[in-house]
Amino acid sequence: MTETPNPHIIDADTLTGEMRPIRRCVLAIGSNLGERLTSLQGAVDALADTPDVWVTSVSPIYETEPVGCPPDAANFLNAVVLIDSTLSAATLLDRALAIEDAFGRERDGTTNAPRTLDVDLIVVGDRRANDENLRLPHPRAKERSFVLRPWHDLEPDATLIDAGPIADLLEGLDQSGLKLRDDLSLQIQ
Repeated sequence: MTETPNPHIIDADTLTGEMRPIRRCVLAIGSNLGERLTSLQGAVDALADTPDVWVTSVSPIYETEPVGCPPDAANFLNAVVLIDSTLSAATLLDRALAIEDAFGRERDGTTNAPRTLDVDLIVVGDRRANDENLRLPHPRAKERSFVLRPWHDLEPDATLIDAGPIADLLEGLDQSGLKLRDDLSLQIQ
């Protein structure tokens, strides 16, 4: 397990001299279209290639039944990625959307439509946001076992801001649709 950096440690931008805190971030990734494992690994690689982002841990992969998707939707592969970053939450969101686009994510307005890749910001340090483009912590994370279970595998003592310990949240959720895929794994570059 990787140690969480001291939130008071500051990284200086070498070009501007601007001081920026390093924040621990939790991202959930998922795919239920196309080459699902390839898309998830591509997301991990793209995050690792992002300046001022350091991938510290990647959870085991779970195969999960679709939640709220059209009836013919295939199962998802889901995982959680822990990163440390000096980027703002808005910049991280822009990067997540760009990674989705690079893997062919299409948005046609259908709620919970099948997708080649989904990259969700769950937590960005202790930041809170509530605007139309960004909500932190992720407003439905506490209801999603496919987010909390892999996160719990990485950080059993983690707490979701404004919701409580993820271990306690998991106890109240149906986890029957989750299947640990020991035969699949994601690698950190």
